[in-house]
This record gives sequence, structure tokens and C-alpha cells, in this order.
Amino acid sequence: MWYAPAVMNNTQEYAVGWFTLALINAGLAQSKGRSGLGWWLGSLLLGPISTLLIVVLDPVKPTPR
Repeated sequence: MWYAPAVMNNTQEYAVGWFTLALINAGLAQSKGRSGLGWWLGSLLLGPISTLLIVVLDPVKPTPR
């Protein structure tokens, strides 16, 4: 198994990229008035689909008091 370290390295890079995307999505969601934590968790599951949803959805309008 001389190729195992290369496979492990690729998996780690993929995981770091996925986690970074989730952090970026949380920031995008917060800038649109949405829950950063909720979108972060959703992004861990859905990844780039979450990014598309955040970009397409309108910002949350504040409720009048």
C-alpha cells in the first residue's frame, strides 16, 4: 500500500475545503439576516447546494415592532 498516504492527503484536503465552504456560507447567511449556525450545519451536509440557496434567497426583512 504505497499509495495510502496520497489518498489520505486528498481526503484531508477535501475535508478542509468542505469545512471552509461551510464557514463562508455561515458568514453569507448572517449578512442576509439568517442564522449563521443553522446554515453552517446545513452546509456541512449540503455543501455547494447551500451556497446556491444562500445566494438565491432574498435577505430576511426585519419585523416591525
